[in-house]
Amino acid sequence: MAAKKAVLFNFWGVVVPSRPAGVFHKLEELHNLPRGFLSSVASQSEGALIQAERGQVTLNQMIPTFKAECAKQAEVRGVEPPSDWCVGRLLEEVRTATMDVRDIVLKTSASLRYHGVLTAVLANHWLDDSASGDRPARLLCLLGSNFDLVLQSCRSGHRVPEVAMFNSALDQLGIPSQQALWLDVDQESVKAAEKAGMEAVLVENLEVALRKLAHFTGVQAVGAESRPITCCPDQVSHGYVTLRPGVRTHYVEMGSGPPVLLCHGFPESWYSWRYQIPALAAAGFRVLALDMKGYGESTAPPEFNLVTFTHFCLQDLISFMDKMVTCPSGPPSPFHRSPWWVTTGALLTFTSLNTPLFPPDPSKPASEKLKALPAFDYQIYFQKPGVAEAELENDLERTFNIFFSSGREAVSRPTLRTSGVCARGGLFVGLPQQIPRSSMLTEADLRYYVGRFRGSGFRGPLNWYRNNQANWKWMCSQPTGKVAVPALMVTAGKDPVLLPAMSDGMEDLVPNLSRGYIEDSGHWTQMDKPAETNNILISWLRETHGPPAPKL
Repeated sequence: MAAKKAVLFNFWGVVVPSRPAGVFHKLEELHNLPRGFLSSVASQSEGALIQAERGQVTLNQMIPTFKAECAKQAEVRGVEPPSDWCVGRLLEEVRTATMDVRDIVLKTSASLRYHGVLTAVLANHWLDDSASGDRPARLLCLLGSNFDLVLQSCRSGHRVPEVAMFNSALDQLGIPSQQALWLDVDQESVKAAEKAGMEAVLVENLEVALRKLAHFTGVQAVGAESRPITCCPDQVSHGYVTLRPGVRTHYVEMGSGPPVLLCHGFPESWYSWRYQIPALAAAGFRVLALDMKGYGESTAPPEFNLVTFTHFCLQDLISFMDKMVTCPSGPPSPFHRSPWWVTTGALLTFTSLNTPLFPPDPSKPASEKLKALPAFDYQIYFQKPGVAEAELENDLERTFNIFFSSGREAVSRPTLRTSGVCARGGLFVGLPQQIPRSSMLTEADLRYYVGRFRGSGFRGPLNWYRNNQANWKWMCSQPTGKVAVPALMVTAGKDPVLLPAMSDGMEDLVPNLSRGYIEDSGHWTQMDKPAETNNILISWLRETHGPPAPKL
């Protein structure tokens, strides 16, 4: 049997656990209506709801007709509609159900697409022209970023289980019916899919259905412990902002809602947040993930004295926020001016807030501070232009295979020591020439990092370390004080460089500090333990910002 090349999911009952009939039954019980009363009205072949699902009428046009149909059915059955009966309540229940997207189905779609299998969602939806907020748009954004095709009945003129709906999807995917698989909870839809020439799986138990999917596609079924979904570079929105003449910032954007700015560290890219971007967007946030100055497609000035906290944090990042995060009218609000920042370099964020993380001592130069911390000896090695560049750029694949390693692999892989670098004469001296790729990275991940740094090189990233003295002097000139805004510090139990103990006493400077801790993670928390990182970030953002967004 040839493996299937496309998998189509019914939205109702599969992508979301609810089915319209279940919503109807819930409201029938709430209003003490006969069981099946609403379903019988909704299923009328030429009724208002079916017409709306085929796109023949909009939601606002459908509502009065549907209300009249309910009243007529009540009269036929001799039922007295309750005084608090309202079609609006029904619509709100349906809208709520559409937002409960199953994470395991998103993961399954991501795995299938990663292995070259096309995926599609077929949904019986109406044209929502009501003032219902941004939920329909957020739902389509979520589905659109996780499936190759999202086909709504109101856009195609047909609805599930009409064969024409299946044929339309197959035509748009460019796949013959014999190479497609359909998953649904409804027996009638399964038969219609088979009539259209597809193989079909009746979903009575989702885990069993996913095992059958694995059999038909040759792609291992996704389990509950799978890693979060990721975003591919060619499937996200890229943007560029000119901050001032000659200075451009590249960013990736996803989602809507309160803005969250993701700032990476060394030697990374916006792509290091690939697991967090979809999760934060699905949680109701507008994600802006940057290529920091000197990285990727952002400006890389050769003069390292331009890469200072003064220039970057207080000018470039604030300029970026002013350009990207604006209010509909009037001056920027405090929240819009200061979105949530998430960064792998805590010093960057706290300095940009005009309050240093560690109070500087003007009597000691920055180099003395570094020498007192053996784990940061690599930063002294980075000071001479051209030396570290030559070592790191000599074999980019080896460089990233050395840098990116998970906490679980600490015993089985060569250890990168950041102390004693100057004495050894190089960061990688003593390590084997052939270093296996970490299980934390896919081959595609490794190729992306290599491609980014092959284009821009390491000088820009290394220049961040070459203005320590100027940065130190600037920090000493700033008034000391406490960080008043809410902050989150996440530490990792197996981080060999930034030890959890280094954050001891932060509460003295950051009174509104929350903490997260991931015991089994190494240095690269967002890639090493993405699910745990996502849970910590989203929980804190929701708790700090206010009531959580509707579940996606």
